[in-house]
Amino acid sequence: MLQTVESPERADALSSFRDQYLKALGLMLLSRVLDDKMSSLSRGGKINGGVFLGRGQEALSVSLGLALRKGDIFAPLIRDGAGRLAFGEPVIDTVRTYLGSALGPMRGRDGNVHRGRPLDGLFPMISHLGTMISVVNGALMARRFKKIEGTVGATCIGDGGTSTGSFHEAVNQAAVEKLPLVLVVANNQYAYSTPNCRQFACQHLVDKAIGYGVAGHKVDGTDLEKCLKTLAFAVAQAREGKGPQMVVAQLLRLSGHSAFDEASYVDAELKQSRLGRDCVKAAADHVLRRAWADAQTIRNFRDEAIREVDQAVAQVQREAAPDPYRENWCALASPHLSDGFEIPGDFQP
Repeated sequence: MLQTVESPERADALSSFRDQYLKALGLMLLSRVLDDKMSSLSRGGKINGGVFLGRGQEALSVSLGLALRKGDIFAPLIRDGAGRLAFGEPVIDTVRTYLGSALGPMRGRDGNVHRGRPLDGLFPMISHLGTMISVVNGALMARRFKKIEGTVGATCIGDGGTSTGSFHEAVNQAAVEKLPLVLVVANNQYAYSTPNCRQFACQHLVDKAIGYGVAGHKVDGTDLEKCLKTLAFAVAQAREGKGPQMVVAQLLRLSGHSAFDEASYVDAELKQSRLGRDCVKAAADHVLRRAWADAQTIRNFRDEAIREVDQAVAQVQREAAPDPYRENWCALASPHLSDGFEIPGDFQP
């Protein structure tokens, strides 16, 4: 009987992908636990402002965060908690921003999801959807002028955002300039409550890519393995000078637009379709089927996530909010431009 022997190179590649998959699953679980905690705190009146949950989008988001590397630019959207964590955002940054701590990255002065560390390549979100594409374009152009090579800029948008003028202008610019941009479109079937059929007339959103001269990729946003491979490929293509890459993922929000939206407008058939499956559960089931880890290991991932989130919340709840009489309200990156204000001695941009 002929026996097939797996090559060492293939075995190493499979082992490496298994490790990447398990890392991604751990981050997805951490993101889900963090989302659930923020939702709970919001219902308890501990958070001012909206809470936007990434349930159903974790596989896509974490795959983008893991495909990027130090020196790249990442401009996430409101449901990209998993991608933020994968890119290196500490849990405590999220908690401090939601709870308004003066020690957070935005010093308690901005909305919950408008957080980031620009010097580390993590850009704070702009609520005018579509606008972040041009911001990333500008950063990539600046790097080109400075002769900085080998980096990628990535940003995310929803299906509704592709209908904006900002989207058109920025994607067109990126294509003309052949920028190393990776644009990830999370088609969760609804722009808030407006369904796809009222958003665009093309058969699939990825069809828009060809009109701009941009490479387009489709992926099942509920399948972690496919997301990891597709995003890794798109980022590699952009890094190799192949121009902008647009990745369109099909998925469904597993909660409303915000934590208090019941999402009664979502078609019941969609919820029962493949699009409506929980990508976290699907990834965990895949791990068990492949015997990459046992159920106890997955429980340990979740237990560790709960401990980390609870510890961060307990710490932040003891921290003070900004003091309006001491806070320097100029832009964090430019305190040297402030006029007539004394900068506190402990100020750290």
